[in-house]
Amino acid sequence: MAGAIASRMSFSSLKRKQPKTFTVRIATMDAEMEFSCEVKWKGKDLFDLVCRTLGLRETWFFGLQYTIKDTVAWLKMDKKVLDHDVPTEEPVTFHFLAKFYPENAEEELVQEITQHLFFLQVKKQILDEKIYCPPEASVLLASYAVQAKYGDYDPNVHKRGFLAQEELLPKRVINLYQMTPEMWEERITAWYAEHRGRARDEAEMEYLKIAQDLEMYGVNYFAIRNKKGTELLLGVDALGLHIYDPDNRLTPKISFPWNEIRNISYSDKEFTIKPLDKKIDVFKFNSSKLRVNKLILQLCIGNHDLFMRRRKADSLEVQQMKAQAREEKARKQMERQRLAREKQMREEAERTRDELERRLMQLKEEATMANEALMRSEETADLLAEKAQITEEEAKLLAQKAAEAEQEMQRIKATAIRTEEEKRLMEQKVLEAEMLALKMAEESERRAKEADQLKQDLQEARESERRAKQKLLEITSKSSYTSINSSTTALPTDLPSFNLISESLSFDFKDTDMKRLSMEIEKEKVEYMEKSKHLQEQLNELKTEIEALKLKERETALDILHNENASRGNSKHNTIKKLTLQSTKSRVAFFEEL
Repeated sequence: MAGAIASRMSFSSLKRKQPKTFTVRIATMDAEMEFSCEVKWKGKDLFDLVCRTLGLRETWFFGLQYTIKDTVAWLKMDKKVLDHDVPTEEPVTFHFLAKFYPENAEEELVQEITQHLFFLQVKKQILDEKIYCPPEASVLLASYAVQAKYGDYDPNVHKRGFLAQEELLPKRVINLYQMTPEMWEERITAWYAEHRGRARDEAEMEYLKIAQDLEMYGVNYFAIRNKKGTELLLGVDALGLHIYDPDNRLTPKISFPWNEIRNISYSDKEFTIKPLDKKIDVFKFNSSKLRVNKLILQLCIGNHDLFMRRRKADSLEVQQMKAQAREEKARKQMERQRLAREKQMREEAERTRDELERRLMQLKEEATMANEALMRSEETADLLAEKAQITEEEAKLLAQKAAEAEQEMQRIKATAIRTEEEKRLMEQKVLEAEMLALKMAEESERRAKEADQLKQDLQEARESERRAKQKLLEITSKSSYTSINSSTTALPTDLPSFNLISESLSFDFKDTDMKRLSMEIEKEKVEYMEKSKHLQEQLNELKTEIEALKLKERETALDILHNENASRGNSKHNTIKKLTLQSTKSRVAFFEEL
């Protein structure tokens, strides 16, 4: 009895010790995960768990996003998960997304997983038209997306129609031109073929390098009003705060870089910005909702921190990550070079093998033809021999008949009748017999000559047969030699040199390796400048090529604004640079007067 009570008490104590949990679903750009979370967990506990699961170390770019009444919100790290305004039904869903964007993706994004998540998110934003992308740039970006997914272009594998089920271009771009899916695929494939040799991470980085120059990349827009009540748009991004006309999200009217801003705060729906220069008055604006103000403040603080962090020396953690990334990049580059050499040697061996096989087939065809010629020669010789034999027999028969005619003539002469008539008749018969004998003799001589000619032809045919047999013997000996050579020719993977390469390959990065890598990087910079020029020429060429197929009446307001900016030579960065040339004070005054 006492034992039963003790067991019940221990069971109940264990039951009390078990923490209460709830289920969370995390949706990334390409996967979904579910976790069992404790009720007491804060946002940071869940966020760290997700980052560990993904193997992500560059955590400062990301956050867990959820939606409250059609408004986007981000999970706070220092607040309990269940204290947020999240749905009560399980699983509670969060989206793991990039919250802050880098100024320069190539320099700041170190890990391959970070680059991949950014690539997927930016690609989706472009396809969903949350980021405006001009048609010619859309085609180029699509070609890098195809390279990242399919690898190097192979015309034997990637045949017409292989992109039919892929979503690669914004619907706005497709509707803007009188072009069939096949025509778009042809132009995407033409550029895709030029990206040969790029690994997935390289193709994704090229995608981001082009996308980061788009005007709406990395900008969060919010509807605001200034003191005069003018409706405007506030844009928050990695560079600072930008003020837009509601009808033009491409070109800001005013810009304030983060290094000009000292303090940001809000009270209720009113936002206050304090410039770094204390002599300049603060400027204020109003947003539509308090919840929106919270989001704006979060984005401002995070972007400002990253802006200042970029302009300082890297932390030890970042330095270690970059060093590891450089070593990994060098290792991958060496591996790719080794694989490229092996592939080249394999292709050369295959080409040699194909050439030998082709030569062998040619020799076999020649042998077959020689064999057939030999058989024809043998048949001709047999026919000639048979004909010579028949001619010889005919000559003998004619000679025999000539002899009989001669005997008949002698007999006629011996038994000639005495009468004149008989004599005349006899003379006539003798004349006819003589003529017949002469004719027989000529025919016999002709047949004898023909028999000699046939014998000569037979001798030539036998000589031709002998030469054909000799040639067949030579071809047979060549074929056997070729077979031996081709059998000893193997793919590079079987060669001893490949084993030596694989055995002697070292991944210790010495000074010589790093110097060589530095030289290769410098070479890549020169090549990149040349490729950029070539790329711009290609973009202009494609734009000109498809311009005739454009349906002007389907142009959107953003299309028209982009074309106007392009015609003036304005780009994202030089526009902001021009705006910040004015003093902060004049820009604040301009904002107040809008």
